[in-house]
Amino acid sequence: MPDTFSRRTFLVAPFAIPANTAPGIRREVFLASPRNGVAVLAYAFYTQPAGGEMISIEERWTRSDTVDVAYIRRSQDYGRTWIAASEMRTGKPTREGMVRRHPRSGFIDPRGRYVEFWLEGTLPSDDPLEGLRNWNIFYRVSRDGGRSFGPQRQIIHKGVEFTARHPLPGVWSGKNCVMLGDMACVPIAPPGGGILLPVQITPLAPDGKLYNPGGGYTYTDAAVLHGRWRDNDVEWEMSDLIAGDPARSTRGMDEGTIEFLSDGRLLMVLRGSNDRRPDLPGYRWFSLSSNGGRRWTIPQPWTYTDSEPFFSPSACSQLLRHSSRRLFWLGNITPQNPRGNRPRYPFVIGEVDLNSGLLRRDSIRNIDTLQLGEDPRLSLSNFCAREDRRTREIAIHMTRLFAGGAAAWSGEAYIYYVPV
Repeated sequence: MPDTFSRRTFLVAPFAIPANTAPGIRREVFLASPRNGVAVLAYAFYTQPAGGEMISIEERWTRSDTVDVAYIRRSQDYGRTWIAASEMRTGKPTREGMVRRHPRSGFIDPRGRYVEFWLEGTLPSDDPLEGLRNWNIFYRVSRDGGRSFGPQRQIIHKGVEFTARHPLPGVWSGKNCVMLGDMACVPIAPPGGGILLPVQITPLAPDGKLYNPGGGYTYTDAAVLHGRWRDNDVEWEMSDLIAGDPARSTRGMDEGTIEFLSDGRLLMVLRGSNDRRPDLPGYRWFSLSSNGGRRWTIPQPWTYTDSEPFFSPSACSQLLRHSSRRLFWLGNITPQNPRGNRPRYPFVIGEVDLNSGLLRRDSIRNIDTLQLGEDPRLSLSNFCAREDRRTREIAIHMTRLFAGGAAAWSGEAYIYYVPV
């Protein structure tokens, strides 16, 4: 029998919640860092449409955009106890370079299938930016809640013209790439069945090089991949691109998160940036689709329901449907204009108006923010949220990166419980 660990084995005593956050929120260490200089990012997902079966993914980082190693744990009881971890290899040296793998959010099909997604690519000199030309998306399907899986497959658009080297319209491996956003960019199930998977693509210029009209660190367009079940496999098609205006968002449109509104339209909330152009307002952006996510409106600054925009840094965010049918958004809202990625605090939760698709100002609550004595480079990002099936609270997995300083990668993986 494998060893089992109670929750208390790797969740330490609750940590004090800052005084300026909403009442009722609890925060605990989910997985502690093994040593200084190692940041632990850890997440947990249900693997069945009902019940308490879960998978936890622990990632260890010592530099940006690189998962040094990952560990997988399983639970049968809503995360109260976990089976001992097994290692997932995330780096393999080859003659062509380092093969890197980045795990991403799992997906539960309403009929009981669990789909595991990840990014994979060969980086010639193991520079994370080389992924912009080499990342591809892979997946595999389980019919028993993640205990066993079918063969791994690359996402390739349907049609004879598409191959592993040319997996999607406008994407040629080695020249540009398709990426999954951070863990918060979760796939969802449309009403008729299937999978809607938000992605981003590094576009190509006419000369075949990466297109970067905004002059920022990177540049991407967004899209949604439509998956349709074919027995135990998935057939994929790509939506139209959601392209930003580089004069307003220097890194384009990035890390979309999607959910349905009350009239059936799809809302996508996107990461923008004023990187290299701090004179521009740093906003969150949104786009709408009236035909199930095939075509999308031109992205506009996302606002409160009174039409006033708000500041938000370049960071991931998440839309989360609650069992009460309410739609929540989780991310960063800053009182002043950000500069590119920073500051990534405060971290907040708010409710989306299901008719307009805009954010209700009166619903915003602080979950966490910079505390006295902490480094202002604190990053409250790199998170993923889910509903706790026992309590109906929103459970947020998030690491407080650089709280003690940015000289070395360090950070514990926390779990926050937010009553709604």
